[in-house]
Amino acid sequence: MKKTPVLLLAGFVAMMSCFVACDKNDTPVQPVVLTLYDSLGGTTLVTDPTNPSMKIEQGRLGIRSVVDSTIFVIAADTAINSYFTVLLSEVTVGNLSGFQDLSNELTNFFCVATGAKNFMYTGLNMVDAHDPAKNSRMNGKAGNDDFDAFVADLVAGAQQNALPDYLIARVGALVETLRTQVVQQ
Repeated sequence: MKKTPVLLLAGFVAMMSCFVACDKNDTPVQPVVLTLYDSLGGTTLVTDPTNPSMKIEQGRLGIRSVVDSTIFVIAADTAINSYFTVLLSEVTVGNLSGFQDLSNELTNFFCVATGAKNFMYTGLNMVDAHDPAKNSRMNGKAGNDDFDAFVADLVAGAQQNALPDYLIARVGALVETLRTQVVQQ
């Protein structure tokens, strides 16, 4: 007989839970999930240091800063800079158009890949971008060692911009998903 009140109470709680869960006016609370882009600064507008009269999303600025630093690290890295002879020869004579295009395309790529909503990547897919037969700016096909060197240079570029280790790890995990498309030897 002691079980009857417990069963009645359990039944009542279950019935009330159903009514509460089925209430059409109740909207379930969804947890806020930050994209990697949000973690990198998101859509907050800040002054663009390269053009003080313009505003830029903080996430894009952070990504662009890491991209630009990484390009300079790669330029000094004899392990992989031979893949970028066209770009390096242009920069050597003061022509920055290739650098600016690469910076913009990589920034767009990483913005989209990290969850930004306000940008679009219109460049080559990763296979074609790293195939010298389809991209005359690439000087050879990359191997796994080259990809590893790129990742190390990316980490160095991120560290130059004081990106926290946990965000570097998240960016690294994202980049690692591209290995099979970039490595073509």
